[in-house]
Amino acid sequence: MFSLQSYLTLAKKSLLALGMSFLPLSSAWAHVTVHPKEAPAGSFAKLTFRVPHGCDGSPTVRLRVQIPEGFVSVKPMVHPLWKIETVKKPLETPYESHGKMITETVAEVIWSGGSLPDEFMDEFSISLKLPNRPGEVIPIPVIQECEQGMYRWIQVAQPGEDPNSLPEPAPLLKLTGGDSGQGHGHGHGHGHGHGHGTR
Repeated sequence: MFSLQSYLTLAKKSLLALGMSFLPLSSAWAHVTVHPKEAPAGSFAKLTFRVPHGCDGSPTVRLRVQIPEGFVSVKPMVHPLWKIETVKKPLETPYESHGKMITETVAEVIWSGGSLPDEFMDEFSISLKLPNRPGEVIPIPVIQECEQGMYRWIQVAQPGEDPNSLPEPAPLLKLTGGDSGQGHGHGHGHGHGHGHGTR
């Protein structure tokens, strides 16, 4: 029977015959990305960060997502076998939520303590409220730390430059045309939970 290992070996030989290698092939497209890539401005959203590989064969052991200015009510999703930490900062403009003044917000979410082998992929999610800035494309810096080495997914393309041409581009989120009635109701449902989660 033709095994998976035989198939991979044949595929590798085919790539080498074309003068290609696995590392350049993966580095061309296998960046850390955010999903969805678009969300309504001013709405509550679940953002999922996809980690497709390790660092040149070394497993990923820590993932740091830096929360952009204007993102509030940040609540990371529990990930089995991984520890979650949050780094907070004071808000420039405090606001009231469910009768309580909110004076600080999450600046960074950190997953650590797990191990994601290079040959596997995984996803890490955060629920939050987006700023009401329709049309803006916001980079979300991510630091991927491995047992050996790291990737700093923080690069931002200049006007006219293809983000995918950068060695380590930051994931990009586009804010679309504003909140809807449905999104507003969804926000109330999650706002209460966020109040408990970020204390």
